[in-house]
Amino acid sequence: MSDPDQTDLNVPQLTFLRRLVTILTLTMIGGIITLVTLIFLRFQDRPASLTLPNSITLPQGNTPVAFTKGAGWYAVVTSSNQILIYDPNGALLQTIEVVTP
Repeated sequence: MSDPDQTDLNVPQLTFLRRLVTILTLTMIGGIITLVTLIFLRFQDRPASLTLPNSITLPQGNTPVAFTKGAGWYAVVTSSNQILIYDPNGALLQTIEVVTP
């Protein structure tokens, strides 16, 4: 009688399956290494510098609620439902009245 363990080792489908599992394992390890490397390189970049004005002069009686900055302008939302848009030098460019229902 032949040994059953020796018979299973010679089946061609098992050899093919072992190779597929090995290739899949190596591919997954390579993918994880690639992802970790890309995430590491991506988060190593320095954030863009955020230049803010030293001071903002609001019209009398306004209290700031929110601030946002765009390319070449910044805006201040006030408690009196206004949006004040300034240039980078601090000059008031536009005032927008916000109408709430």
